[in-house]
Amino acid sequence: MSPIYCFSPISDPGARVLILGSMPGQASLDAQQYYAHPRNLFWRIFGALIGASLETPYESRIHLLKAHGIAVWDVLNSCVREGSLDSNIESSSMAPNDFVDFYRGHPNIARVFFNGGKAEEIYKRRVLPSLPNEFSVMQYHRLPSTSPAHASLSFEEKLRLWRAVVA
Repeated sequence: MSPIYCFSPISDPGARVLILGSMPGQASLDAQQYYAHPRNLFWRIFGALIGASLETPYESRIHLLKAHGIAVWDVLNSCVREGSLDSNIESSSMAPNDFVDFYRGHPNIARVFFNGGKAEEIYKRRVLPSLPNEFSVMQYHRLPSTSPAHASLSFEEKLRLWRAVVA
């Protein structure tokens, strides 16, 4: 099986918040867009929070995120995974992104939100131990995954928790 690769971050040097997923799912990889699966709640949530809904053209959604100081990326640069589930990521294949370089290029980021537990787990195991002390002031928050595979909370419950991103 061949490795898959994440996208370039959606970011602006003035970003204040970073949202991290683990790795784009197959629908996103096929569309070359973050959170492209039609049942993923990411864009529905950001439609409610900042007007960046799934009906908004993708480039306009990116512009809205940047205008609100929100960056989006993935913890992993590459991995081997069958299908789209995080649970199928082969642990030995995980290669994290370069967060030292990213944070140095985005000095205003102070809060990092994880889109689900797997992104948080990988970051804390594979990224956090290698970060220099200059980044020790980051605040980390896990949010419920917007993935359709994680439907234990209603949209309204997820939206209430995701409001922290724009607070």
